[in-house]
Parts: sequence; structure tokens; C-alpha cells
Amino acid sequence: MPKASEIKKNTAVEYDGRVMIVRDIERSVPQGRASGSIYRMRMYDVVTGGKVDESFKAEDMLKLADLTRRPAMLSYIDGDEYVFMDEEDYTPYHINKESIEEQVQFIDEATKGLLVVLIGERAVSIDLPSAVDLVIAETSPSMKGASASARTKPATLTTGLVVQVPEHISTGDKIRINTSEVKFISRAD
Repeated sequence: MPKASEIKKNTAVEYDGRVMIVRDIERSVPQGRASGSIYRMRMYDVVTGGKVDESFKAEDMLKLADLTRRPAMLSYIDGDEYVFMDEEDYTPYHINKESIEEQVQFIDEATKGLLVVLIGERAVSIDLPSAVDLVIAETSPSMKGASASARTKPATLTTGLVVQVPEHISTGDKIRINTSEVKFISRAD
């Protein structure tokens, strides 16, 4: 069982007899308190979708939920529902856009390394790979000789995500993005 200080975003924990996905964590260190850091977590019930805001001390123990992760790929989007297909047995997994809102900006049909998170038979979330390759839909024109400079410019990707890229990158280029830091890594092959 991990301590509250070891919990990361999108981790599934058992809390109050329910399975909750941690969507946001805010750490604060109150003045004049010897007890240390307080972790405020926004969690969502995987069954009902209900939101719970709770505070934990750094040393509080939380129980991880029993999850299964299956390799999958985005099959298609049906309104507000994303349908992922299991890469091994072709089972379709339907996930509401609201529950994976932060992750969808990194996903297109070509994204490799996705894992669908299952609780029992129900798909509740997805785990992203550490880096994804996406195509730039729009950015200002590249500047000749700009590869030597460290200046950046905003680029809108085909998924709608906006990242800062070096000035020598242009529209149509395929780039690699770090999913945890939302930063440009390099050009993709």
C-alpha cells in the first residue's frame, strides 16, 4: 500500500469502499505545522462518475485498486464516446470522453502503446505511453537558419493540443511529444 505522497495522477485507489481514479493532486505545506505536507486529491468514482475531494497527510496509506491493463488502439469516435480495440482479442472498449478528457489530446488512430484500464470487465480509463508522435496541423512558417536558435513558437497538433516547438519546425511535420510534461522532444521518424 503506497503512501499518499507516492500517488500519481490517474491512479486507481479504493476509498470508502469504492474504486476511485485520482484526476488531480495538489500538494501544500501549511505554515507552522510540524506534520508536513497535505495532499488534496480530486477523485472520481469509476462506477457513478461522482466527484470526491479529499485531503491526506503525506504518510496516510491508500489501497491501490485491483486493475487490469490491456494493450489497445483507438478504433473510432462515436459522439462523446471513444471506442478502443484490444490489440490481442479485438474486444471493443467504450469510454466516455469526459473520463479521459486530458488523455484524448495525445491520441489519434496511429497512436501506439495505449493501455485500456479495466476494473472487472469495465473500461474506466487509458494509460498513455511516455511519448507519442503527432502531426502539426498549424504553426507559423519555419525560419531559414533558425535551427541554431533556442527560440520556440506555438504549434497546434491534429488533436487540438498546442505545444511549443523550435522555430525550424513547420506545418505537416511529425513530432514526438512527452505526455507527462506536454513538451516537444524531437522530430518523429
